Amino acid sequence: MAAGAAKLLFRPKHRLTHRRQFEAVHAARMKTPSGPLVVHSRRNGLPHPRLGMSIGRAFGGAVERNRLKRCLREAFRLMQHDVPSSEEFGSYDLLVTARRHEDSGLAKYSTWLSDAISRLDREWRKREARSG
Repeated sequence: MAAGAAKLLFRPKHRLTHRRQFEAVHAARMKTPSGPLVVHSRRNGLPHPRLGMSIGRAFGGAVERNRLKRCLREAFRLMQHDVPSSEEFGSYDLLVTARRHEDSGLAKYSTWLSDAISRLDREWRKREARSG
């Protein structure tokens, strides 16, 4: 790997793991749909984004839920360095939920996740501009 190249790892620091973290993302009240995904977000004050997923049993069986989570983790891992951040507010905590749908593959999930993050970033910038 070339010097200075970004590492595409998905380490524990890139995960939302505790109930309080999930509740904080919900409390920020910023979400957007993208395809069958709904992505909630909040600024985290960290230099890197974090991902959490809440895929309920209504989505399907364990095999389907786990496949979706693997695809979403991989999509996030590949694009984590493209998630916008600012020196003042940091990056984002992202919480992804999904409506029931047919398996769409990594490319489609990457597109949906990227589109949602772009829209959320625009909305956060508008919110921050209004507040000061």
